[in-house]
Amino acid sequence: MAESEKQVESDKVECKVCLKEIPVSEARSDEALGYVIHFCGLECYEKWKNQEKKNKD
Repeated sequence: MAESEKQVESDKVECKVCLKEIPVSEARSDEALGYVIHFCGLECYEKWKNQEKKNKD
């Protein structure tokens, strides 16, 4: 595998909610429980946030 291909692969992260692979530069992130999680957009972030609230109740 060429070096440029490795660079492209490592520049993507998985959305915590829908598992879609997205470029790091486009990802929304939040620090939770000592680690960083990524979201493809505000819609997935809101789903995650609401699920976390339900789990705490």
